[in-house]
Amino acid sequence: MKVLTFKIDDRERLGFLSADEKWIYTTESIGMEYRNMKELIRGISESEIQLAEYVASKPPYETETVRAIPLEDARILAPIPEPDQDIICLGVNYASHLEESREFLNDAYEKEQSWPVYFGKRVDRAWADNDEISSYPDLVDGLDYEAELAVILSKDARNVSESQVKDYIFGYTILNDISARNLQTRHGQWYFGKSLDGFCPMGPWIVTADEIAFPPRLAIQSFVNGELRQDASTGELIFGIARIISELSRGMTLRAGTIISTGTPAGAGVGFKPPRYLKKGDVVECRIEGIGTLHSRIV
Repeated sequence: MKVLTFKIDDRERLGFLSADEKWIYTTESIGMEYRNMKELIRGISESEIQLAEYVASKPPYETETVRAIPLEDARILAPIPEPDQDIICLGVNYASHLEESREFLNDAYEKEQSWPVYFGKRVDRAWADNDEISSYPDLVDGLDYEAELAVILSKDARNVSESQVKDYIFGYTILNDISARNLQTRHGQWYFGKSLDGFCPMGPWIVTADEIAFPPRLAIQSFVNGELRQDASTGELIFGIARIISELSRGMTLRAGTIISTGTPAGAGVGFKPPRYLKKGDVVECRIEGIGTLHSRIV
């Protein structure tokens, strides 16, 4: 099931996408009163999920009592427009990206990683599918893209074993970890260079965990102006989702709605010689099998 946040009639709403991805069924029209995605994640019951799945499987003319909105008439927003906390990100979590970034990172990380590299990405508001991202011409020299699979937790996690992690996942979405490479090197850490306004496009929706086999082994790609740049599988993660969530939960409480972005494969702009960074007018597409495509334009 695909669940999304969208705007119509100047109001943010929640909905479930029809099986043919042409219609949105609003949550309120099937009796759900959640005000935002964070509330839905924390509160949705198994019976509500089953009802939403049933409705989403039907064409609009078979669900006359449920409001169906044409997808093309809605403005899709990031599924969680305002995350409660920083997004947890994984650095160099594909061997191919670690190798291509070795020169940029000054060989700071071993070829055989023993421990995950975590960093925070501050998000004032997550940008949505088809949103415009500023190139920050007076600040950024080296604007880069990183297609990533993001995981959203369904409930608070503390001291979770790897075997239990699957039960803590609400769903998955696409995140483009936009990065200012010059700010990364200038400051000696990644927080500022990963966290400028607009640097977290996410979406277009969340695919619930029951739709994707665990651990996810999905094709992941990025395109710049139609040119294929990244092409890999999420099955190639150095540290998988079970390891990541279990390890983090040993020392911190991960709240329901927490977003964890699992890293990017080879093909980011920094990996080319010379680097192929983004510029004004570029269109970036991040695609993940079974989820969809996230589009961004650089301005």
